[in-house]
Amino acid sequence: MTDVSIEEHPVAGSGPYAITTGPDGALWYTLVHSGQIGRLVPGDEPESWRLDPGCGPTIITTGPDGALWFTEYQAHRIGRITVDGAVAEFALPTPESGPFGIAAGSDGALWFTETTGDRIGRITTNGEVTEFPLPATGAFPSAITAGADGAMWFTMNQANAIGRIGTDGTVTVHPLPTAAAAPVGITLGPDDAVWYVAIAAGHIGRVTTEGEITEFPLPDRTGRPHAIAPGADGALWFTEWGGNRVGSITTDGVIKVHDLPTSGSEPHGIALGPDGALWTALETGARINREPLP
Repeated sequence: MTDVSIEEHPVAGSGPYAITTGPDGALWYTLVHSGQIGRLVPGDEPESWRLDPGCGPTIITTGPDGALWFTEYQAHRIGRITVDGAVAEFALPTPESGPFGIAAGSDGALWFTETTGDRIGRITTNGEVTEFPLPATGAFPSAITAGADGAMWFTMNQANAIGRIGTDGTVTVHPLPTAAAAPVGITLGPDDAVWYVAIAAGHIGRVTTEGEITEFPLPDRTGRPHAIAPGADGALWFTEWGGNRVGSITTDGVIKVHDLPTSGSEPHGIALGPDGALWTALETGARINREPLP
């Protein structure tokens, strides 16, 4: 494990979970336990906007309209917040759907997963929702990302597979070679492959657009990796929720891990910040960490 200078930034609210860089150059994050959306500009006091109690804001991303879009896991809604803090919420057509991951697609819409409904959803920037059923029951689709091929790629946590959905709704499923790997986070890598973390198996995986899968075991297979994002250094960076670490993997599979300064932080979301550093949301302790790249 390598030593790096990690800064800790306290934030208001409870349960920082996912984080992204907004179109305004600030860090935007969800506060899953206190039902808030937060905004952080380094050096300034953090801001937050309160949603309905118990709505469970989960994953957040920048939309093609210059607003931030997020899932409300427990309220079964998709939310939108402008950089000025104006909030709109869109109820999903299917009740008890459990939206989790969300990402902008190549078609100018937002695509999201429905964990308890076994569907992938699409929402336009004016709030029109379309849902696409998956060819599996109990798949628990989780994170989602845009691929280099113009399709959306997503993890199927309980089906032990990586899925692909075209903008026409056609779904392809790629089973993972390791049983019960439980993939969660997923992102597009600088090599145009899709990279994912397997929380139960303790490895990082790579999937080409043709569906070829390569797995890279972590030094600690019990670290429970959760989220993954590209860094400015050409590597992929990930969180280890159970190991209290963040790590990086190069596109040829070289892995480095870094201990967090505070024990029991439960790192979840990770994102490249506007300053070129990696920013991590820590669910325990109400902090956002900044890790400068080497």
